[in-house]
Amino acid sequence: MQEQISSLKDGISADVHAASDLDGLEAIRVAALGKKGSVSGLMKSLGGMSPDERKVMGPALNSLKGEVADLIAARKSVLEDAALDARLAGERLDVSLPASPHANGSVHPISQVMDEISEIFASLGFDVAEGPDIENDFHNFTALNIPEEHPARQDHDTFYLQANEQGERKVLRTHTSPVQIRTMMSKEPPIRIIAPGRTYRSDSDATHTPMFHQVEGLVIDKDTHLGHLKGTLEAFLKAFFEVDAVTLRLRPSYFPFTEPSMEVDVQCSFEGGMVKIGDGNDWLEILGSGMVNTKVLEACNLDPTVYQGFAFGCGIDRLAMLKYGMNDLRAFFDADLRWLRHYGFRALDLPTLAGGLSR
Repeated sequence: MQEQISSLKDGISADVHAASDLDGLEAIRVAALGKKGSVSGLMKSLGGMSPDERKVMGPALNSLKGEVADLIAARKSVLEDAALDARLAGERLDVSLPASPHANGSVHPISQVMDEISEIFASLGFDVAEGPDIENDFHNFTALNIPEEHPARQDHDTFYLQANEQGERKVLRTHTSPVQIRTMMSKEPPIRIIAPGRTYRSDSDATHTPMFHQVEGLVIDKDTHLGHLKGTLEAFLKAFFEVDAVTLRLRPSYFPFTEPSMEVDVQCSFEGGMVKIGDGNDWLEILGSGMVNTKVLEACNLDPTVYQGFAFGCGIDRLAMLKYGMNDLRAFFDADLRWLRHYGFRALDLPTLAGGLSR
């Protein structure tokens, strides 16, 4: 019996070391340790032995069973490691390789223009501020000195959510001005920010969409005046349209959150159906602006006898249309790959003032 055990062990050991895959190893395990396996068969023979024989053969057979199980477990670990290495080698991706020159991905013009605007204002010392798209009445209307009867508060112009248990109706923000309010209420002056983001109004045609993009700027300090506003806008427009000079015309207007308020026109020419910014005899309205209303400062717990500032806002989609010659705002949101391939920007060419904004 001892010779049989030794011979069986040598045979199983040879088979285990020769196994080349996990399926083959599992077959060897079943043949040795399964219910009808060779080792299991010898274990069953203990029942027909005398007590003295069982005292000798019992430990020998248990030792054989344990050694065979250990051999199989060790070989299984080796085969699993080899299988994992082979899988990793097959799925390996060399991320150090250069990008494909024929890559299809491109940056949407809206994203490109937002990056251009952020780059320009960062060079002027502005921070980029963000806020929630779903706003409450205070931040979107009340704190901005927008009266109850103002058309912007009506359902036909604004997207409201269902009232909550307290009867409050949240609103999809109609401008990024609430970001200015949140900034003034959480940060001590001096403040110099721009607030780009999505805004929502119930309107849709060639130059309006229910969801569009807007950027607003805010400066709050102790000695801010209209000259600072005009100089900031001139610097921005020269850099954005990449021209040497711009001429601005500030027309009196009315916005509840600024006083005085001004529409800003830029001198331009219309030639061949294209708009050329910087020269010509025509004027193009480009944005709204003004000095921050004292009531807005008071709503944000800022003393209007100490602080004053200016604000401005314009549509990012409109700026993109003017700069890159697009004539229909709705195409921005049609998800037409042909349009994006034509107007899209290369993903790795980030806009910089030194290297060029619209490369």
